[in-house]
Amino acid sequence: MQRPAKPCTSVRFRPEPPISQVNPTKTPTICSFEVLRKRNQANAKDAVLAGPVGPIQFQILNLLDNHSNALDRNCRPGHLTGSSLIIRPQDSRILVLFHAKLKRWLQPGGHADNDGDMARVALREAIEETGIPQLEIVEPAIDLDIHVVDPPYEDAHEHHDVRYLVLAPEDACPKGNYESTGFQWLDPDEIQHINPDDGFLRMVERGLTMLSMLQPVYPRSEI
Repeated sequence: MQRPAKPCTSVRFRPEPPISQVNPTKTPTICSFEVLRKRNQANAKDAVLAGPVGPIQFQILNLLDNHSNALDRNCRPGHLTGSSLIIRPQDSRILVLFHAKLKRWLQPGGHADNDGDMARVALREAIEETGIPQLEIVEPAIDLDIHVVDPPYEDAHEHHDVRYLVLAPEDACPKGNYESTGFQWLDPDEIQHINPDDGFLRMVERGLTMLSMLQPVYPRSEI
């Protein structure tokens, strides 16, 4: 079901200013994975252009323009990934996972693996990593980020991350998989306890702003 929402060690660029939270020309929409699974016209460049304007957006567009394999995990200096800020709208708590490889509390996310529908990538990874099939994603992207990862048995490289707000049911109970070893539902005031980087804090700020635009939709029984 797709429906318009009611209004209401790391190298990175300096945090984007707290403006241009979302593209003002785009009406936020909420999608299930079933809808995204059937979609065939979305592409990565449009997803990036719909996100917040700024130097990070420019760098990701540059990667797409100059590397035909930017959606492939083997692309260097980096490649596109999609990730999700999962929020439970009823209490605004945020779900974080302890990443098994990177040994950090993070949002779920993963490689595009040649899928140009970045919302589908983000939601697919969120469902796989949390075991919550009822998750729904809000478009457009709330944040764009570039950071260096240095996982075991791989060379250090950049993740050009397209980030979305994802909505969880009130009774959501994460189960996880091999990629994480723990979960926490955190109040926004507790985010500092996981030692977040600037990009994570920016994503949370923008995600909560987007949620406030959607808030008149909640509570509702089908979520």
